[in-house]
Amino acid sequence: MGKIFCLMGKSSSGKDTIYKRLLADEELGLRRIVPYTTRPIREGETEGVEYHFVDEAELARLQAAGLVVELRSYNTVHGIWKYFTVCDEELDTDRFSYALIGTPESWHAMKEYFGPERMTAIYVEVDDGERLARALAREKSQATPHYAEMCRRFLADQEDFSEEKLEKEGITARFQNADLEQCLGEIKLFIQKCLAV
Repeated sequence: MGKIFCLMGKSSSGKDTIYKRLLADEELGLRRIVPYTTRPIREGETEGVEYHFVDEAELARLQAAGLVVELRSYNTVHGIWKYFTVCDEELDTDRFSYALIGTPESWHAMKEYFGPERMTAIYVEVDDGERLARALAREKSQATPHYAEMCRRFLADQEDFSEEKLEKEGITARFQNADLEQCLGEIKLFIQKCLAV
């Protein structure tokens, strides 16, 4: 039986970088669950890599087919953006182990859908001041920075990843990302132990 590792963390915690490095690690052999979103593609993103970028009509079609595992909506400064996971033809949890980026809400829904024995949460933490500095630097590098949206995401993280939610969902595997290589090594060792069980 395969496992699904749900990598979580507040914005600018480094989870995207860690996620990409874990997927590239041939020793782990993890496959990617590509999430879906209705938000516009950002500079530097590629369809089918970070997300499948779809419109509301495609979301409705997937829901009608019973393929949407979990769905989250965010009221952004640009309107409502939806993020969701789809149980599509690429997913075979009987044969393979997967990794994806999620939230406590998506973690909960996926645990309900796939069963707790298949799901493992990994929470990446970074000091809030460092996260804000990273987010600002990233936004400044964009062709068209969206500082209001950056601030909204930063503030929303306080509620989305509150200690109460983490505790309620049983998210206990926590890793400090003060040093990327050390954090990555600790997470890799944790995953290897989970896969050996």
